[in-house]
Amino acid sequence: MTAAPEAPQRKDRRRERTGPGAALRARMPKVERVANPAPTDWRLVVASYALSMLSVVLLALLLNLTVISQVQHFTSQNKLYDQLRLTIAEGSVPIGQRDVDGELVEAGTPIALLEIPRLELREVVVEGSSSRQTKLGIGHRFDTPYPGQAGASVLVGRASAYGGAFRWIDKLQPGDTIRVSTGQGTSEYSVIGARHGQQDLPALEPGKDGRLTMITSSGRPFQPSGVTMVDAELTTPVFPRPSIAIAEGYVKPDERVLSGDTSRVFSLSWLIQLLVAASVAAVWAAKRWNRLATWIVFVPVIAMLALACADRVTDLLPNTL
Repeated sequence: MTAAPEAPQRKDRRRERTGPGAALRARMPKVERVANPAPTDWRLVVASYALSMLSVVLLALLLNLTVISQVQHFTSQNKLYDQLRLTIAEGSVPIGQRDVDGELVEAGTPIALLEIPRLELREVVVEGSSSRQTKLGIGHRFDTPYPGQAGASVLVGRASAYGGAFRWIDKLQPGDTIRVSTGQGTSEYSVIGARHGQQDLPALEPGKDGRLTMITSSGRPFQPSGVTMVDAELTTPVFPRPSIAIAEGYVKPDERVLSGDTSRVFSLSWLIQLLVAASVAAVWAAKRWNRLATWIVFVPVIAMLALACADRVTDLLPNTL
C-alpha cells in the first residue's frame, strides 16, 4: 500500500531529468552557497575614516588658501581702512610702539596706508608681522621705526595667499615712488632695488635718513623657496620717532620671515577633536537615521569645522606665503 503512490513521483523525476527543460537547466549557472564573510577589521575602519577626514581637511586647506583667503583679505582690508580713517581723524592712530594710553600697540592694529602706483597697490599696514597679522594686510615689524621716521622700517607681506599684496614687488624699478600715510603725515620713498639674501646696505645717518624694506617670499606661488627684499630710501623730511619700548633686533620667533605662528596649535587640536566627533556622529546617524537628513545636518557642520582647521593650519605656515 505504500509503494503504489511513489511510482508517479519517480516518473515525474525521470521526466524532469530527461524532459525538454533539462537542456535549459543544464545551461543555467549553478548557484553555490558562500559562507558568511569574516567581520571587517576595526583597524581598517578607523584608518579609512582617518584618511577620509585628512582628505577633507586638505581639501579645505587648498580651498582656503586659493579662494577663501582672498575674500577674507578683501573684507579685512575694508574694515581696516575704515578703522584707520577713523583713528586718524580722532588723532588716536599709533605713531610708535606705544599707543595714546602708553600701552604697547596691539598686534593687528592699522597704522598706515601703503601706496605703490606702479603696482596699483593700495594696502592698509597693520602692526605685527606674524602669520595672523599678514593674513589681514601688510605687517610692520614691531622693533623697527614706523614708515616716514628716521631709521630702517621693515614691512612684511604675502606673495600668494590672502591677497598676495607683495606678489610683484620684485618688478619695481629703481626710482619708482612709494607713498606711506601715517598719523604723522604722508612720506615718499624712492626704490633702490631688489635683493635676495643677506646683502649689506649703506649705513643710515642717525636721526636724518630713512629707509623702507619690503620683504616677501620668492619662488613659485604657494611654494616659497627664499626671500625677496626691496629697499627704498626716504625722499621727504623725516618725522620724529617717539620713545622706544622694544629695542631694534628683538624679534619674536613667529614674526621672523618664513615663520609660522605656533600659538594656534592648541586651538587646532580642539578643532580636530570636534571634527572627529562630528564625523563619528555623522556615520552613526547615517546607519541608524535617514541618510538624506544626515547629509543635510552634518555636511555644513563638518565643512565649517574643516575650514576652521584649515584656517589654523595656515597660521602655522610661513607668514609670507
